[in-house]
Amino acid sequence: MTLKAIFSDIDGTLLNSNHQITDETKNAIVNVVNHDIPFILVSARMPSGILPLQQTLSINSPIICYSGALILGPDNENGEKIIIDSISLAQSDIEKIYQIVNERYSSISFSLYSHDQWLVSDNQDEWILQEKEITNASPVHCPLLSFIEENHDIHKCLCMGEPEIINQLEIELKDKFPDLSIYKSKDTYLEIMSGKASKSNAIKKLAKQFNMTNQEVMALGDNFNDMDMLKYVGLGVAMGNAPDEVKKIADEITLSNDEDGLRHALNKYFE
Repeated sequence: MTLKAIFSDIDGTLLNSNHQITDETKNAIVNVVNHDIPFILVSARMPSGILPLQQTLSINSPIICYSGALILGPDNENGEKIIIDSISLAQSDIEKIYQIVNERYSSISFSLYSHDQWLVSDNQDEWILQEKEITNASPVHCPLLSFIEENHDIHKCLCMGEPEIINQLEIELKDKFPDLSIYKSKDTYLEIMSGKASKSNAIKKLAKQFNMTNQEVMALGDNFNDMDMLKYVGLGVAMGNAPDEVKKIADEITLSNDEDGLRHALNKYFE
């Protein structure tokens, strides 16, 4: 199999449990890039949660943010990222979701993401503080309902809470909003995006730009929000730490993110 591009999830895949990239994994990625193979980061994160990692890896390729709702191109001559694609949620849907969470799930931490802004109503919320530590992103405190009513581009809603509450919310929202993309990125995080946004659709758009087919692409991921891209590409690799449902649909399973699984997968195909 001739592979012409690598698309990698970040949390639980590129990063280990300490939210770090090991030197061994970095060296394997540098080796791939030196073979003129684009290494593209794909995440539910906002741009500023991805760009520092891209800089650590010394790569200048597009990035896929918000699980495909926002695609940014490589740096232009001014060192700025250009927008390749942007898919926002409908204002009416966000208003209804906000109302449901506010009235029925008071323990849930609710955030909005717009381009490179992370908007919260309480920047001292324990879930917000945890996410800030993981991503190194800085939340902006503002009245969320007012922001929604001003009809800004909103690429993602994030609901954080205890697993059983997140499960209940997921069931309710999927029932009421069947056309939206709603899934858990981990047991305590529920991500909500436009139904037109997905990691696989973003890969399809970039593969077309690179003049390659999906069969010439490798993707690596560890969780439910990676399943569509693992099934779409020619070589979908699940991490050893992935749930069984994710492993079942993958072409291959590598070691866990704490065992440099990404490095092992890359080294198998790029010596």
